Amino acid sequence: MKVILQEDVKKVGAKGDVVEVSDGYGRNYLLPRKLAVEANAANLNTAKVKAENKARRAQQEADEAKLLGAQLEKISVKIPVRIGKDGKLFGSVGGGDVAKALRENHALNVDKRKISIQGDVTGAGIYDAVIKLHPTVATKIKIEVVEG
Repeated sequence: MKVILQEDVKKVGAKGDVVEVSDGYGRNYLLPRKLAVEANAANLNTAKVKAENKARRAQQEADEAKLLGAQLEKISVKIPVRIGKDGKLFGSVGGGDVAKALRENHALNVDKRKISIQGDVTGAGIYDAVIKLHPTVATKIKIEVVEG
């Protein structure tokens, strides 16, 4: 029996896949629980349209991430921090600080969990940060830590 999966089913397939299953499994488990629909002509056309829409949406998200990445590459961020007499920071500088600076100074909304600063921020200076905007798109920005 051919079915189109409506949900991810372990050891069978992912949502939207057209799979061949035994008649009993399909009729007695997948169909009553609405995990799948029978693969007739109308349902196959609907699944094909949904797959095309999903691919188009994914491509659009990747394009938007590339545009934002190109915008971010031109930006450097200043982060004021308290520094002690010996040149060491009070506290630390992390992704949240970079996201806040981007939001306040450049009106760009970036999730703090997608920002990783390369190396340890030990004092005033210029550091690199990598922002992962999309699974296929990552960009680097300069962070300037200043006493403030």
